[in-house]
Amino acid sequence: MDSNVPWWRRTAFYEIYMPSFCDGNQDGIGDFRGIASKLDELKALGIGGIWLTPFYKSPKVDNGYDIADYYAIDPDYGTMEDFDAFIKAAHERDIRVIVDLVLNHTSSAHPWFQASKSSKDHPKRDWYIWQDPVDGGMPNNWESFFGGPAWEYDEASGQYYYHAFATEQVDLNWANPEVRAAMKDVMGFWLDKGIDGFRLDVINFLKVSGQFPDNPYQDNGEQDHRYDKDQAGILDAIREICEFVHQREGAFMVGEVGSEEMSLLKQYSGDGLLDVVFNFNLGSQETYQPSKLIEQVLLMEEVHRSNQVPTLFFSSHDKARHISRFGEGDPELEVLRAKLMAAFMLTAKGVPFLYYGDEIGMRDYYSLRIEDMRDIQGLTHYDLAIKEGLSEEEALKRANEKSRDKSRTPMQWDGSEYSGFSQVKPWIAMGPRHDEIHVAAEQSNPDSIYVYYQQLLRLRRLHPSLAEGGYSRIERAGEALIYTKIVADDISLVALNFGAEPVEIDLSEVNKHSLQLALTSQSIEDHQAGEKTVLPGYAGAVWTTRL
Repeated sequence: MDSNVPWWRRTAFYEIYMPSFCDGNQDGIGDFRGIASKLDELKALGIGGIWLTPFYKSPKVDNGYDIADYYAIDPDYGTMEDFDAFIKAAHERDIRVIVDLVLNHTSSAHPWFQASKSSKDHPKRDWYIWQDPVDGGMPNNWESFFGGPAWEYDEASGQYYYHAFATEQVDLNWANPEVRAAMKDVMGFWLDKGIDGFRLDVINFLKVSGQFPDNPYQDNGEQDHRYDKDQAGILDAIREICEFVHQREGAFMVGEVGSEEMSLLKQYSGDGLLDVVFNFNLGSQETYQPSKLIEQVLLMEEVHRSNQVPTLFFSSHDKARHISRFGEGDPELEVLRAKLMAAFMLTAKGVPFLYYGDEIGMRDYYSLRIEDMRDIQGLTHYDLAIKEGLSEEEALKRANEKSRDKSRTPMQWDGSEYSGFSQVKPWIAMGPRHDEIHVAAEQSNPDSIYVYYQQLLRLRRLHPSLAEGGYSRIERAGEALIYTKIVADDISLVALNFGAEPVEIDLSEVNKHSLQLALTSQSIEDHQAGEKTVLPGYAGAVWTTRL
């Protein structure tokens, strides 16, 4: 590997949703002791980096994305000593750790907001966004991204405060230099603790229009959030943050930019900005569309500058799992396409972000009763639906559509009652088929999704061209994508057939460079002496330089 290439450029990251990975103290909630106990498992899988969702002290209205103390570990997840021990153990295994940080808003329980709310004259009043009523009502028509209005009235002061998400998630005023300084102190604290970087939540929401005009509406009736995100000055704020963090050698900055538009996403990385942003233009596809997927890959290659690197992911704590989105309810298709997506994420140009459970094919969960739902987004839409006069059944259906619980169920380690996640009932329901889909079963099956991920990750570690190479050639052949990657004398060729029909693959480059067939997701004929081979539908194949 080239020592001049940043460590994160060749690292496969693994997102851990804190409450759902492993329960170390048997209270039904995942914690640092639980994660630390599974580090050897992650190392054996081939993971080089972990992304942790928020673990700070929080009322958990939005499961930790509502922070009440940036300097404290939430008791549900352990102690600061547990955190320190986890970081040490991860680094001893050459696993880096980046942590989620919410700079956009705090919990309404945060002392900063309590001080701001206490008086119009308090020095921290301007740390948040307060506005007077307009015509006896809200300052404008801005809507929360969780549903309902984005303004909450404060009886004591006669003003409204702004919240882009839940009422209890109060937006900070990033136009105030004191806020920016306070957040640098927070970042410095955790960098001193030994973390390797940050994933910044909804980072393009840091600034809103200071004129507070009404947002227009789209033809489908949904609000166009024109004035409450991606505002003038946002890049200056992000550049200031990144300049501070990048003073620490090797610190990695990942941004969640709430957009699927490649033209917008590309503005936030490189040139002193974020190292990478999540490419929702690719990862947010709701259904399996081979042509759209290939088009987005080619678009990313066309649009990105030389100092920009794409990210590769399809699942996260905010989305339905891609095995369920792409599998169309067909068990065979689910597995075929899950392996194909794994091959893409771990061989294409970019930084891969796997989501816990991807490697065993965990499926989506749906609540049968509203009492079983935990996600604020789903619960908010349920309440709105009931207020609109929808029936209980219709409201629950809408709540499940909006709920993010579907991808947040406990990690499935074995076939025991609670799948080895805990010995007591977990904080959220277990996922479907958890008694049969689990790490222990997948490890013992040589044809499993888990074993395929493990093989891909091993190949990626062995071959710099796969881990850090750009494309020397990338082309489309019907519904297949074929690319060659070269780093020094290491060469790899990857063919991914996203379509159902077999595709003929030209092997002239394989023969020219004496490459070997290293891994396939399905059996194919490897005509090393010939010029072509046939790739079955939904199959991926990787040829590499011989070691």
